[in-house]
Amino acid sequence: MAEAENRVDYSPIIERPPIKWPNDARVAFWISPNVEHYEYMPENEGVRNPWPRTPYPDVQQYSYRDYGNRVGFWRMLEPLDKHGIKCCVSLNMAVLEHFPEIGEAMVQRDYDYMSHGIYNTRYLYTHDEDQEREFYRDTIETLRLHTGKQLKGMLGPAISGTVRTPDLMAEAGLIYHTDWMHDDQPVPIKVNSGKLVSVPYSIELNDSTVLRDNHYEGDYFAYICKAQFDQLYREGAGSGRVMCIALHPFLIGQPHRIKYLDEILGYIMSHDGVWQTTADEIAEYYIANYYDEAVAHAQQLNG
Repeated sequence: MAEAENRVDYSPIIERPPIKWPNDARVAFWISPNVEHYEYMPENEGVRNPWPRTPYPDVQQYSYRDYGNRVGFWRMLEPLDKHGIKCCVSLNMAVLEHFPEIGEAMVQRDYDYMSHGIYNTRYLYTHDEDQEREFYRDTIETLRLHTGKQLKGMLGPAISGTVRTPDLMAEAGLIYHTDWMHDDQPVPIKVNSGKLVSVPYSIELNDSTVLRDNHYEGDYFAYICKAQFDQLYREGAGSGRVMCIALHPFLIGQPHRIKYLDEILGYIMSHDGVWQTTADEIAEYYIANYYDEAVAHAQQLNG
């Protein structure tokens, strides 16, 4: 098993071989709605919940996310549909069984999906190797059963993982993860077999961080999304960049915020040179066209 600290070779972005996205796009732009289900009485495996407020049942956090599935998700679809956005959903797979109407709406739009675990209240930290292998089997089969799609990537449940996670992901046939928010371009990850890449996700352009954790509001979220796009668009003239906006229906889908999502999407999609895409498509394109070159370049730099 590769040591965790050696999973990724260092390669400064200013010296890498340039990336050209399809149709000479400057920015590969993808939207990741986190469609989640927070259990009323989650299993307790000795890992403290990331939102500990009360002993279970945590009615506030359960109901907050329930708002996203009852109301916010449907409101969020309106600006996404208006601007023709194909999303890559960060999905708690149990949503497909608990809320089949949500699953049907996503299938109708031909969204792509990356695993965000079964529930957002169950983590990989405590899994042994056999349990983690079973986790990938379960998520792959659940997605195929309900959507007909092949699972290709993952944002770990509550961004959790083990030192084995990259190897076991690749072993299961996955080709990317988005946990390591360490670059503006895809990056190869060393695994025991197969090929795995890190696709840029975002905690910065993430309504959970901005709106919930830091208590900013929708106008500020729109401002930083547009500012980040402007910078990446300039840089992308030389070598393509990736921009992800991470959304949560219970946050961006609130009545007073939804207009800002419309504003963000309208601004970005008004530019030429934007490849509106998904994490699946970014990973596949990068592996097919740049993975081997990037590995060779990094090896040359690192001896």
